Amino acid sequence: MTGIQTDKLAANAASLLREMVSVQSFSGEEREVSALIKQRLAARGVVMNKTGNNLWAVCKNFNPEKPLLMLNSHIDTVRPSSGYTFDPFNPPISEEIVWGLGSNDAGASVVTMAETFCHFYEKELPFNLLLALSCEEENSGPGGMSHLFPELPAVTCAIIGEPTKMEAAVAERGLLVIDAVAHGVSGHAAREEGVNAILIAHEDISVLRGLEIEKVSPLMGRVKLSVTRIEAGREHNVIPDKCSFTLDIRPNELYTNEEIVNLLKGKLKSELKARSLTNRCSITPEGHPLVKCAEACGIKTYVSPTTSDWMRVTCPAVKMGPGDSSRSHRADEFVKVEELQAGIEGYIKFINNLKL
Repeated sequence: MTGIQTDKLAANAASLLREMVSVQSFSGEEREVSALIKQRLAARGVVMNKTGNNLWAVCKNFNPEKPLLMLNSHIDTVRPSSGYTFDPFNPPISEEIVWGLGSNDAGASVVTMAETFCHFYEKELPFNLLLALSCEEENSGPGGMSHLFPELPAVTCAIIGEPTKMEAAVAERGLLVIDAVAHGVSGHAAREEGVNAILIAHEDISVLRGLEIEKVSPLMGRVKLSVTRIEAGREHNVIPDKCSFTLDIRPNELYTNEEIVNLLKGKLKSELKARSLTNRCSITPEGHPLVKCAEACGIKTYVSPTTSDWMRVTCPAVKMGPGDSSRSHRADEFVKVEELQAGIEGYIKFINNLKL
């Protein structure tokens, strides 16, 4: 980019990211990585605020009369999978790649957003910038963005940092997880006693296989429903009186989670209990300045099948960040330094072209 040495910014980002991946930061256990990031940004002259393990800062020339763009990503990680070929907290060192747990999801977004924020920290823009680094995103914990967002200055719109290859998600599906329990009557298998809960669950799952929920979104398509887990019985000779199975449902914006639960209750025999009803769909309408800016910058837009902290904020947003979602939550996680540089360049270009 003209006049900006983004290779140096990328080197700064990679340096911080290498430190971050060496620190265990599972959801709810982010205290140490939060302190690390706060210290590193304070050394750059950024005044950081701390809410729980969440961090946030506003630009130096903050003006409450201006609109506010939030740059947000999360500092927590899932636990490492068993397939790692190296210690996820002591990964191999490479000049071209940052390896380690959370490097791609979402450490790459954290460090590139931090570098972008530092780049603009003292500059005058037609809107304010806010950097918000949240915790407990991976487990939807109460101490994360749900706790942080009401504490922030009024946010006009946001960029949510997740590994999207710097494409812009203008909508994302919600998430509804339902635990279902089919109830039967136990009995001795040899005497053909009881009512088999497995068969009741089988009937319900057969109904679900043929079920097409009616309303189809022009943007998101149909509601997606999968049976992802089933469990029943302990002894080979006992008819089970209970069979549990789990539904993973990805709603579209035409249904509330409550409506989907009630619809399924009317069609299934099993008892249904939603784990949460708050993981809603998010969508930023066509014509919004964020969408127009993505189009003006030549950024591909799409609908994301995965959730993020977007569902915990009440402002329009796009989800965009360096890295590749296919690497998330997998063994030997990594992000390329050239991807970090492209992320910083993409964020700077987006902010320079955004008209709020």
